[in-house]
Amino acid sequence: MSAKDIVLTATTELFDKKDPSAVDRWVAPDYIQHSALAADGPEALHKLVAGLGPDFRYEDARVIADGNLVALHGTYYGFGPDPLVGFDIFRVDANGKLAEHWDALTPVVRTTASGRTQTDGPTEVTDADKTEANRAMVTEFARKVFVGADYSVLTDYISTETYHQHNPEAADGLAGFGAAVAKWAEQGKKLVYRKVHQVIAEGDFVLLQSEGEFGVPAAYYDLFRVKDAKIVEHWDVVAPVPAQLPHNNGVF
Repeated sequence: MSAKDIVLTATTELFDKKDPSAVDRWVAPDYIQHSALAADGPEALHKLVAGLGPDFRYEDARVIADGNLVALHGTYYGFGPDPLVGFDIFRVDANGKLAEHWDALTPVVRTTASGRTQTDGPTEVTDADKTEANRAMVTEFARKVFVGADYSVLTDYISTETYHQHNPEAADGLAGFGAAVAKWAEQGKKLVYRKVHQVIAEGDFVLLQSEGEFGVPAAYYDLFRVKDAKIVEHWDVVAPVPAQLPHNNGVF
């Protein structure tokens, strides 16, 4: 089985079928957890799955596989009173087991600046032959624009014709992004990226997992869709980094 098939099978059994015994089949004994929702190791995951209520469900939007890393983008229902949009990253080990997990969650916003939801848009991976070119372009974009804060080069990377935005507070296009950044700065939430931790690419999709600040210490998960060597679509989750976690692994 591919890493993508392993993760999809495992998460279906764990979170759709809510089967705690799937932990024994699919999770490595030295499972490393970075989520704020569970402690380290398979036993904590077993407890989490066993405690899922009857209203819990996961609605997938897209899946990206890059070597032994698999990223999921979708919506969780039943973790709390409100649905949560989330990114999950799993590392699959040489034995075909889930060995490590990172995530970030944010509440679903019903009314957005662009009229788009936080998860709609294209779902199927295309342009598989352009994976490495797209990875390199988005990585350079992150280095110059996100970490370097050089917004003068935005049009070198983002299309001036089509830029579909799924961040709930930003409208479509570069103008929409600029207006949102200005509004956030007025609110004391300056967009600060300190370090890109992971770049996960498959075809026209590239996901960045980054560390920075957004008023408070934050984990940024930015998913981009690339077409003709330009970024044409963006989804994200910006999650505050908790002061305390149920493990010692950090969120990155």
